[in-house]
Amino acid sequence: MFGVRGEIKLESWTDPREAIFRYQPWTLVRGESASPMAGVRGRTHGQALVATVPGIDDRDSAQQLVGFEISVPRSALPPPKSGEYYWVDLEGLGVVTVDGVALGTVSHLLETGANHVLVVHGDRERLVPFVAPHLVSVNFDANRIVVDWDPDF
Repeated sequence: MFGVRGEIKLESWTDPREAIFRYQPWTLVRGESASPMAGVRGRTHGQALVATVPGIDDRDSAQQLVGFEISVPRSALPPPKSGEYYWVDLEGLGVVTVDGVALGTVSHLLETGANHVLVVHGDRERLVPFVAPHLVSVNFDANRIVVDWDPDF
């Protein structure tokens, strides 16, 4: 929440982070609850992003939105550039080493600040940096990511 006029402070994982306001309509999701939102406007305020949501014009109404995640339709997003991927597209892909050793499947990705990391669940959990030289290829047709990674690590 931000201010008495119902503005909402939010966290964005888009790049640039202000791009979240271009991808509309939003669906606010928390557990089984989903609320469609259209016409959201926003701005930066220092290090934060602040949103103005139609129909939310006081602090109490804004308080009801705390804890929701923002979901946007895939059709609102631009196609990824060559060599770039939406994280959601990588989740569920199998991961194998260059020697053909299966490590498991991508559970999710982490942002560490230095680079992205694949969280791979198999016989155990592995954290594999999603950067060259470790990333060899991503093949959606084969449902597979090939990495140059020691399976014992």
